[in-house]
Amino acid sequence: MRLLMIGDIVGRPGRRAVKVNLGELKREFDLQFIIANGENAAGGKGITRDVAQELFAAGVDILTTGNHVWNKREAIDYLARETRIIRPGNYPPGTPGAGAIVYKTGRNVQVAVLNLAGRTFMQALDCPFRKADQLIKQVKEQAKVIVVDFHAEATSEKIAMGWYLAGRVAAVCGTHTHVQTADERILPGGTAYITDLGMTGPCDSVIGAKKEIAMERFITQLPTRYEVAAGLFQFNGIVIDIDEETGEATAIRRIQNYE
Repeated sequence: MRLLMIGDIVGRPGRRAVKVNLGELKREFDLQFIIANGENAAGGKGITRDVAQELFAAGVDILTTGNHVWNKREAIDYLARETRIIRPGNYPPGTPGAGAIVYKTGRNVQVAVLNLAGRTFMQALDCPFRKADQLIKQVKEQAKVIVVDFHAEATSEKIAMGWYLAGRVAAVCGTHTHVQTADERILPGGTAYITDLGMTGPCDSVIGAKKEIAMERFITQLPTRYEVAAGLFQFNGIVIDIDEETGEATAIRRIQNYE
């Protein structure tokens, strides 16, 4: 099977990039499953029902999230109901939503998607490595194909997770930093890996924010209001080929489109 993972969608420009690119990519690569990180899709921080439905209508099958998942208050109730959106599984017990999902594609392939958050330079959560062990044990009887979105700041933590899960999952893909890395590879045991998928959003920006606001904050060290940039947009992600029988990845390809 062949699936696409889309890097952090930022605001309206990111949602437009998904709509503009997804149809052509589905035809070009014969995509069977599409995962996108949507934690910044609503106004640059957070997710709402309307925004999620817009992305599902565009062709996204599953939305993963991260540390900004709760920035829109309605997400608390919405994630408790919407099974197609998952949040990092290492949030404490009782947090709304789920950290993993098993999804049946249109070609009857069971795919498990896991979402985890890093702890280095980020919010203190449960150990993502131990939580990965738990979630894999939970889904492996239902799906041979297991894909992980590791939403983390430190490249070292992401790389460590890649090696930790090598041979046990089909893919470990980092999100959160909004800058696509050029280290895509297949790890031993058939695990596709990339440190960061990148960003799907405004390209003339500072990781999605207006340049002027970001520069002012760095220069003055004063708090400034986040605003999503406008103008040209970029679409970042990866396409992964996976053997359905073994659950091992056989190829990985970066996607960088600009409009």
